Amino acid sequence: MIICAGEKEQFPFAVPMGIGLIDVAMNLTQYCMVRRPEFILFVGTAGSYGKHKLFDIIESESATNIENSFFNAGSYSPINNMLVVDEDVSRETIVNSSNFITTDIRLGKAYLEKGIGLENMEFYAILKVAQKFRIPAGGIFIITNYCDEYAHQDFIKNHQEAMQRLTQYIEKQSGETV
Repeated sequence: MIICAGEKEQFPFAVPMGIGLIDVAMNLTQYCMVRRPEFILFVGTAGSYGKHKLFDIIESESATNIENSFFNAGSYSPINNMLVVDEDVSRETIVNSSNFITTDIRLGKAYLEKGIGLENMEFYAILKVAQKFRIPAGGIFIITNYCDEYAHQDFIKNHQEAMQRLTQYIEKQSGETV
């Protein structure tokens, strides 16, 4: 099963699940309870903390849920906030999910120091639901922006081209027009 966030980020071959951690967790849970998929593949956009370039396409099976305040010693979490499907994380790009977009380049560097390369609002929730239902899952992301002061403007500017490129990538991977 291929899923996406929805609204501006919809694909004809993917089921929209909602934007952000909460909406996607509720909607994907409900979906899995009614019609349990064999595999969940999330497709969408992501911001880069600096390692990956605009329009790079990255596949991942690892996510964290870290808020920016963590890097300023302004918060902690009692939950295990890292999910890893593939135990060989050394070769994996880890995706951080939060309901907030990072716009401070210094914080982006802090994520990189922790081995986290991308930011996407939904992916942690998707892996958490998949883990609960014991469903294999992964994600394919295209970089629309860097996590800096221009994150939103660059996302808007690059979004349409990114959606086209990601659609072409999925078509190439599946061997058919989707």
